[in-house]
Amino acid sequence: MPTEQSSPAEQTSSAEQTSSTEQSPTGRLYGVGLGPGDPSLMTVRAVEVIASADVVAYHSARHGRSIARSIAAAHLRADHIEEALVYPVTTESTDHPGGYRGALDDFYEEAAARLAAHLDAGRTVAVLAEGDPLFYGSYQHMHKRLAHRYPTEVIPGVTSVSAAAARLGEPLVEAEEVLTILPGTLPEEELAARLAATDSAVVMKLGRTFGKVRGALERAGRLDEARYVERATMKGERTGSLADVDPESVPYFSVAVLPSRVAPLTGGPKPESSEDPARGEVVVVGTGPAGPLWLTPETRGALAAADDLVGYTTYVDRVPHRPGQRRHGSDNRVESERAEFALELAKRGRRVAVVSGGDPGVFAMATAVLEVASQDQFADVPVRVLPGVTAANAAAARAGAPLGHDYVTLSLSDRLKPWEVIAERLAAAAAADLVLAIYNPGSRSRTWQVGKARELLLAHRTPDTPVVLGRDVGGPEESVRIVRLGDLDPAEVDMRTLLIVGSSQTQVSRRRGGGEQIVWTPRRYPEG
Repeated sequence: MPTEQSSPAEQTSSAEQTSSTEQSPTGRLYGVGLGPGDPSLMTVRAVEVIASADVVAYHSARHGRSIARSIAAAHLRADHIEEALVYPVTTESTDHPGGYRGALDDFYEEAAARLAAHLDAGRTVAVLAEGDPLFYGSYQHMHKRLAHRYPTEVIPGVTSVSAAAARLGEPLVEAEEVLTILPGTLPEEELAARLAATDSAVVMKLGRTFGKVRGALERAGRLDEARYVERATMKGERTGSLADVDPESVPYFSVAVLPSRVAPLTGGPKPESSEDPARGEVVVVGTGPAGPLWLTPETRGALAAADDLVGYTTYVDRVPHRPGQRRHGSDNRVESERAEFALELAKRGRRVAVVSGGDPGVFAMATAVLEVASQDQFADVPVRVLPGVTAANAAAARAGAPLGHDYVTLSLSDRLKPWEVIAERLAAAAAADLVLAIYNPGSRSRTWQVGKARELLLAHRTPDTPVVLGRDVGGPEESVRIVRLGDLDPAEVDMRTLLIVGSSQTQVSRRRGGGEQIVWTPRRYPEG
């Protein structure tokens, strides 16, 4: 680059830039983040680069007005070469043979070629970008096409996410909270699932998507929390409750915000955390067989939104700690007392999550809660049950597909039903040639049931019938083995083990060169 084109921005670059310039006569590419709209929020580095650039490029729609250019206008020189990169389409249809995406891809290629011509001529090119250049920004399309060919620097900018939080005056995330950023163009069901699962969120690109985003927030049970920010830091800025916004008034440059759920230190707790009997409820949730990887988005959301967690201590300990959330762990043998305690909390206006392992409706807490909730004193307390991954499904998936045909789920525990009933059901299921998923097979105080069950099953199954022993599936001590029914050793079975006993059709095969064993039950049952 000629000496007279040198600038403060270029002089601040390291020896690496000097070396690159000596090796190649090409210019330097800058992706310049301008911030959310207020020119005073541009960084010092952004101002330096714009002032020293030979070429200033910016995107715009076909009307020719560029928000990016308007933000940087005070720093443009009369001798700047300006490159207006005008989109051929925005939201309208196109007759391009490649459709909307094809039209844009061609546009990006043509725009990159125009900028490359300047760079090849040794000119410094600054591509302006609202917000941050690599955060949902148009600049990134130039970056992907040019950064590997020319010396490049990206100047970060204040994002609309940060600007929205600042204008609301509310924290986005605190402590271990998780922030999720979503485009409003996602399908409504996908938006609802992700909004239910996260702590805090920002949904970008509203405008025509606003109705869908509002619906997703409502389906996720979070509409009351949602805030609306339009044109943050710009002329025409508007903030407020998203539920009160007229969909017809929403522009593209607006976002939906779910702020931090942690109550502020001043001004008392957030209104939604107060004890109002009208908002109290009990949600019985299944956490799956192990840790967070097994949670559904809906369950994550319910656990995050709860004021109180109630459950067996082992299961409650799986849930991440959240500031302000009360935890009530107890022994595993007090289901009715636990259910009554949860319902009493809900009567006082608390949002209570009763935490259950696996699926709460499979030998777990849902029945206990609903049984107590059927009493007249709790008739007005809302109760919801959210499903979870069952131990049977988890163990089956690890082993292959042993539950691929009809199967029965049965508990060997005789704490709540007599052994005679268990024995009759085992025999009936075996005689019907059903696969069996057997829960609670043994414990320190119950050591003989597995051996007796094996005897009953062998009256109807061959000794070669495959049996899956799934222990602590999903946990740190996970073990999944396949043995013959005739070789099933009761000493190897404890309360953390689930058994899946195959039918006459269940197959065992080896994969990966004869090493890995898998078990599966065909979907088709032979006639006759």
